[in-house]
Amino acid sequence: MARKSEDMRFANESEEAAWWEANESRLANEFEKIAAGGSVGPATFVITGDSTVAKIKLGKKDVALARTQAKERGMRCHDYLKLILHEALRKSEPEAESAAP
Repeated sequence: MARKSEDMRFANESEEAAWWEANESRLANEFEKIAAGGSVGPATFVITGDSTVAKIKLGKKDVALARTQAKERGMRCHDYLKLILHEALRKSEPEAESAAP
């Protein structure tokens, strides 16, 4: 399996491009195995570098729905997504505490 992105360091773009070209078929095979196992979906959550920063990739339908709902509320999509994420986290917190042994 490929190394984690934080381990991947290249001196320049040419070196990085050469690495990707040299590993293209191996990475494609790994991706196909993961996809066949059902681990790849339209939404991907990635925590990058600083653990306080997170990137969330959503499918086109989810983004369109979020934009529509944000517009209906007079909000920017980014702010709306943060709002619903915070609400979901707050709602799930008591469940997590009561489930603890």
